[in-house]
Amino acid sequence: MEIEELKETAIAALEDLKAVDITVLDVRNMTSITDYMIVASGNSSRHVKSLSNNVVMNIKAKGIKPLGIEGEKDGQWCLVDVGDIVVHVMLPPVREFYQLEKLWSVDVVSSSGNITPSA
Repeated sequence: MEIEELKETAIAALEDLKAVDITVLDVRNMTSITDYMIVASGNSSRHVKSLSNNVVMNIKAKGIKPLGIEGEKDGQWCLVDVGDIVVHVMLPPVREFYQLEKLWSVDVVSSSGNITPSA
């Protein structure tokens, strides 16, 4: 599966369950650990868990096995690592605290494909 299709599969899985503020970070020029990070918020710990589980299920349906899944028990920040893409699903206060978008300080690509320069 090509990376663009993998990225779209993850975004669609998040959108299916109404993830909030889905953001795609292109980090190809900043790190060798992954090409894209997708960051999204859930409304509750149950919602965060459901969102990450839906990403895992949709990725597996495409024949890709995630390399790692973390944070499922607590549900404040779940991470799904599929190699070229790492998906972070967080509660809003956790997302605000860690500010991954600012940490990576890259141009942000929304799920609609629009590019917004980082602050």
